[in-house]
Amino acid sequence: MGKLALVGKITHVPSMYLSELDGPRKGTRQDAIDGHIEIGRRCRELGVDTLVVFDTHWLVNANYHLNCAPHFKGSYTSNELPHFIKNMPFECHGNPELGQLMARVATGMGVETLAHHETTLDPEYGTLVPLRYMNPDQHFKVVSVSALCTVHYLNDSARLGWALRKAVEDHYDGTVAFLASGSLSHRFAQNGLAPEYAFKVWSPFLEQLDRRVIEMWEKGQWDDFCAMLPEYASKGHGEGFMHDTAMMLGALGWSEYAAPAEIVTPYFGASGTGQLNAVFPVTPVSGRAIPAAQASAADGYTAIATRL
Repeated sequence: MGKLALVGKITHVPSMYLSELDGPRKGTRQDAIDGHIEIGRRCRELGVDTLVVFDTHWLVNANYHLNCAPHFKGSYTSNELPHFIKNMPFECHGNPELGQLMARVATGMGVETLAHHETTLDPEYGTLVPLRYMNPDQHFKVVSVSALCTVHYLNDSARLGWALRKAVEDHYDGTVAFLASGSLSHRFAQNGLAPEYAFKVWSPFLEQLDRRVIEMWEKGQWDDFCAMLPEYASKGHGEGFMHDTAMMLGALGWSEYAAPAEIVTPYFGASGTGQLNAVFPVTPVSGRAIPAAQASAADGYTAIATRL
């Protein structure tokens, strides 16, 4: 019935907002902003009505959660970096119908997920920063998905991504984009060194690790990448333990996926972290490679995913 038209892995660095403002950082993140504008343009061209954002700034300690209130409006200041994002206005329409539908389907497929449509909860900046550049005219509706998951297995996040795709394709009357909003390596610069690392990655090891991963993505080496994702998330200081990436890959078909990534905004360093904007062709997949539920008590961040 419905269609998943675009999947992306996107940056949300708060220096993008600083880049708009008068001062020494003005214009310094225009490449990342232009990448968001381009992804938004493609979504419009594809007829997307809703952006589903896997937000690595929405921390949850149990279950998976979808924020699908009818409307969001306010002024946002980051509690993490209030000197970067301060009093940033936002407004967008939510999609309660789609959010509740995805939660029902995911729960029915064994991944307990709760939709919140009657809520005062606003999205975090992993959602709000991309919307600022992709959706300035409120053209798209938005559903935000919790992706800073503290006690969750990457297996289950991959299964969630697949379930959300199935909800769209089997039950939704519309066209959707999935956006994994999070960095690659995410080791912030040590306190006191942030200015020195404003445009750098924290260490040569992390930068080379990220660059090798991007090379794998561009070559479509997804079977190898899926096998290494848990260890990469751990040793590479992946943002949100890279649950957004697991959700994204679950939606694409996990290790069954074979298409190459397209890099929209080339890799760059920001406050020590590794960032990019990339899109991934949505191809037909069977879902047979989606990881099974994790049944053991082993560490969910480092346990290697099993295959069905």
